[in-house]
Amino acid sequence: MRLPMLETERLLIRPLRMDDVNECHRLYIDIGWADKALSEDENLKQRREWLEWTVRNHEQLALLYQPPYGERAIVLKESGHFVGLVGLVPLLSPFGQLPSFGRVEGARFSAEVGLFWAVTPALQRRGYATEAARALVDQAFHTLKLGRILAETQRGNTASMEVMRRLGMRIEENPYPEPFWFQVTGILEAGG
Repeated sequence: MRLPMLETERLLIRPLRMDDVNECHRLYIDIGWADKALSEDENLKQRREWLEWTVRNHEQLALLYQPPYGERAIVLKESGHFVGLVGLVPLLSPFGQLPSFGRVEGARFSAEVGLFWAVTPALQRRGYATEAARALVDQAFHTLKLGRILAETQRGNTASMEVMRRLGMRIEENPYPEPFWFQVTGILEAGG
């Protein structure tokens, strides 16, 4: 179940390598996901450990014939310049709270396959997130035979919601205040 390198008009979506550590580290700092309580060196160490795990995770999941969960590098096809990350990730949330899942307050958590993307701020608003995510969605539906893919974001993240819309996702908001981080979900059904 190893996910091959994917190619779009402008991009390559490839497995992460250890030499991507500085680009991944810079991305996490630039988008505000680095731990502000840690020093620059501690954050870099944390990103290196995550990258080592990610690289091994892809290899081990393939050996177990499991879905290729994890982030992949988005790079420009012509130059090889690092653009960001895209991947399939496990989502564990109370999806039963969403309108199309039943709208049950305090619903139990369930697992779904999630779609993740993050693009370096200097290269945002050029369609790279949508292009990379669309390639991954196509691969997931046609090769992995997934029935549905979800993506989550916060109510204020209009850029991510726009990517969801361009992918054809139905966007639903959690009508309940809890959990506080479960706010907006994009849902894309195979063949939908």
